[in-house]
Amino acid sequence: MYYGEIKDCDIANGEGVRVSLFVSGCTNHCKGCFQPQTWAFDYGQPFTQETEQQLLTMLAPSYINGLTVLGGEPFEPENQRTLVPFLRRVRAAYPEKDIWAFSGFTYEELTCDGSHPRCEVTDEMLSLLNVLVDGRFVEELKDISLRFRGSANQRLIDLDATRRTGGLCLLPERDRGRG
Repeated sequence: MYYGEIKDCDIANGEGVRVSLFVSGCTNHCKGCFQPQTWAFDYGQPFTQETEQQLLTMLAPSYINGLTVLGGEPFEPENQRTLVPFLRRVRAAYPEKDIWAFSGFTYEELTCDGSHPRCEVTDEMLSLLNVLVDGRFVEELKDISLRFRGSANQRLIDLDATRRTGGLCLLPERDRGRG
């Protein structure tokens, strides 16, 4: 797996201050994508053991709320296979921190057997996440007022609550100006 960027103090891609990993590779090719260079699976740098350690070190400060994985597309099967062992390490080292992922695939696509991008580790990857921001970016539905997403079709899914209740649960919307 390759990655295009790491942000060590990101406040735009999840709640609180976060470390964000932008993976490379995406087959969705959304019209109006804000970083189409990440569509290439070999864009950026290789994701190595040193990269993993760097990210784990960045997550250590108490003011860091958690990790966000986005891209590109974290749920491309080749990315999932690399991310799952890393996310296990994050969970073991920092059980109090949350993990968010952004995907152009919907939750339903990720949980429907036989559909791309499902693979042998998809269920485990979903189990390691607290929040999934799902759905392709749709330029015609672009709305810059939305929290943590670019178009109105995208959802903020509370995966902890979804697992607890057995039904899809969205994160509550916050009033504008109140975080």
